[in-house]
Amino acid sequence: MGETADQAVERALGRRLWRMAGLAALAGVAWAGRDVPAQLGGRLTGARAERAARSPQFRDGTFHNRAGTRSMAASPDRNLLKELVFGKQKRRPGAAVPLLRPPSAPTSDTGRELNVVWYGHASCLIEIEGHRVLVDPVWSDRCSPSTRVGPLRIHQPPVRLDELPPVDAILISHDHYDHLDLATVRGLLAHQSAPFLVPLGVGAHLDRWGVPEERIVELDWSESHRVGGLTITATAAQHFSGRGLRRDGTLWSSWVVAGTHRRAFYTGDSGYFDGYAEIGAEHGPFDVTLMQIGAYDRAWPSIHMFPEEAVAAHLDLRGGLFIPVHWATFNLALHDWAEPVNRLWAEAKARDVRLAVPRPGERVVVDEPPAVDGWWEAVA
Repeated sequence: MGETADQAVERALGRRLWRMAGLAALAGVAWAGRDVPAQLGGRLTGARAERAARSPQFRDGTFHNRAGTRSMAASPDRNLLKELVFGKQKRRPGAAVPLLRPPSAPTSDTGRELNVVWYGHASCLIEIEGHRVLVDPVWSDRCSPSTRVGPLRIHQPPVRLDELPPVDAILISHDHYDHLDLATVRGLLAHQSAPFLVPLGVGAHLDRWGVPEERIVELDWSESHRVGGLTITATAAQHFSGRGLRRDGTLWSSWVVAGTHRRAFYTGDSGYFDGYAEIGAEHGPFDVTLMQIGAYDRAWPSIHMFPEEAVAAHLDLRGGLFIPVHWATFNLALHDWAEPVNRLWAEAKARDVRLAVPRPGERVVVDEPPAVDGWWEAVA
C-alpha cells in the first residue's frame, strides 16, 4: 500500500524538524564555544619565538622541566573517569564558604609592611613595603576555554575585579586556565595600569588579547625585573603548560617577590623537586611562602605537590609563615574539597611550621597571623 498524502506531509515535516533540531544543536555548540578560539591564546612567533629558543629550558620546539617528568602516570588499577563520575569523594562543601572583604591595608610602617590577601584558588594580593603585587588572578565562574562547561567555582570572588586597589605588578605563573583567564585579563586592562610579568611565551597570549607590548614583561628562570622598590624574579617550577592540544609551548615558573627588607615566594603549580632547596639558598629566607596544596593525585605526582610535600618544600625554601593556595575554589582533582587543608594542618603541626589558613578575602598580616581555627570544618 502506498504512502498517503498526509503521511508524506508528516514524514517531510519530521525531516524538517530533525534538520532544524540539528541546526539548533550546532548553533548552540557554536554559541557556547564562540570565545574558545580567543581563549586558546597566541602562538610563539617572531622575536618571541627566537628568544624562547635561546632558553636553557627550551629544546625540540617545547619547554622542559630540569628532570624528566610525566603529566600523567600509569594507573592500571584505577579508572579515573569512573572515579570522577561515581566516586564517593565530597568535592563540594555542604554550606557556603565564608567570604570576607578586606579593609584598607595598615599603613603604620610601609617600609616593613608584608600582608597577603587570598581571594581563592591561587589568586592573591601581596602587599609588600608599600607596593601591591597581584598573583594569578582568575575571576571567572569557570576555569575553562568555555563559559558553559568546565570546573565551576565553589565560591564567588570576595571582591569584584574593579574593586581591587591599584597594583604595581601582575604575576602569572603559567598559562593553564585556572591561572590565566581571558576575561580577567581584559578586566585588568580596563581597571589597572600595571605590567604583566609572565614566563617566556605567555606574552603571546596577552598580545593576542590586546595587552600593550609595553605592559608585557617575559622572563626566563633566574631572570629578574625591577618594579618600584621591588625585585621580582622568575624561578624554577616542575609543571607543564598548554591551553589547547599543544603542550609546553610556553614556560611555567614560581616567583620571588623581594623588597628591601621583606621577601615572599609563590610556587605556582609544581611537583616537589630539589629546586626548592636551590631557590631557598639563593633567594631565601622568605618571610612568607604561598604554597600550592590542592589538585594532587598519585596519577600525576610529579606536577602537583601533595600537602606533605608542600610543607617539605616550605622548609627547603627557608620559609617563615606558610599560607596555602590552590584549594577550595575549583574542583580539579578527585580528593575531597577540604582534604588538602586537613592534611596540611596535621603535617604543619607535626613539623612545627607556622601556618595561616585565611578565608577568601581575609588579609593576613605576616608578622601577626591569625590562629588556625578550622573554619572550613563548619562548612564541610
